[in-house]
Amino acid sequence: MQETLQDLFEKRIHQFISNTREKKNLYPKAERKLASLSKRSAEIVKVKAAGNIIEKIENGNYETVHYMAHFQYLIKQKDALYLEEETEMRLAKLFKGEVISDEEIAPVQTGDYHQELSIPTEELEERSSFQYDRLKAVQYAERWWNSYNPAYKKFENNCTNYISQCLRAGGSPMRGYPSRGSGWWMQNNNWSYSWAIANSLRLYLANSKSGLRAKEVSSPDQLVLGDVICYDFEGDGRFNHNTMVTGKDAYGMPLVNANTYNSRMRYWAYEDSSAYTPNIKYKFFSILD
Repeated sequence: MQETLQDLFEKRIHQFISNTREKKNLYPKAERKLASLSKRSAEIVKVKAAGNIIEKIENGNYETVHYMAHFQYLIKQKDALYLEEETEMRLAKLFKGEVISDEEIAPVQTGDYHQELSIPTEELEERSSFQYDRLKAVQYAERWWNSYNPAYKKFENNCTNYISQCLRAGGSPMRGYPSRGSGWWMQNNNWSYSWAIANSLRLYLANSKSGLRAKEVSSPDQLVLGDVICYDFEGDGRFNHNTMVTGKDAYGMPLVNANTYNSRMRYWAYEDSSAYTPNIKYKFFSILD
C-alpha cells in the first residue's frame, strides 16, 4: 500500500512541474495551485510529497485507506525562493491494489456560531499595555503548524486555538476568566469563545480595547509578521478560519501559517484551498501593543 501511495505521489509531482501536463489529467489541488501561482507570477520549481497511512480497512478485493499527505513546494517568484508546506487528510479506495478514487477529507467546521462575543462596558473603558513580541509569535507558529502543543487542549477544528496560542506566545495577555462570552482566555481546561471559535476571535479583535487589541486594515499588504487574517469562505458573514502572517512573498504580500488546514508559508488568499469559494471575504488585523 505504501508503494501504491508513493507511485500516486510521483504522478502528482509530475503534474505540478511538467511542461507537458494535460488539463484533463490535473487533479483539483494541482489545478488550483498552478492557477494561483500564475496570477502571482510565481512557479513551482520542485515538489516533494509523502504519505503516512492512518487507517486501512480491507474488504475482499477492496481497500479503504485514510492517510495524511504532506506536500512541500519550492516556489520561485522574481529572484526569490521560499518553501511552502501543507498537509491534508485524504481517503483513497483501491480495487485489487489499483487506486479507483482519492479525495481530500475536508476539515470539520464547528457549529458554535450562535455563541456571540459580548464585551461589557467596563471592559471597553479599561486600558492596559503590553509589548507584543512578533518574533516569538512567528516562532511558535513555525514550531506547531503541523503538530499540537500538549500544553493546550486540541480541538477537532483547531485553527483558532492555534492562532490564540501564537498570540499568547507573543505575550498577549489573557483576560475575562471565567466568563466564556467575554475576554480572551484558556484556563483550567476551559476557554472563552474568542480563544477557540473563528467568528468569535474575529469579533474580539475588532472590538477589544484592552489586553489583546488589533486594528483592522483595508488590505493584506499593510500587515506584518505576527498579524492575523480571518476568513469567511462562504461570504455569509460567519468567519470560519484564521491564519497568522509568518512571511512575505517577493511582492510584499503575506504568507501565512495555519492549523486544521495545516500549512506554512501559504499565500494568504487561499485560492488553492478546497474551501475557497468566489464569495470569500477577509478581515485583516494588525495587532497593537
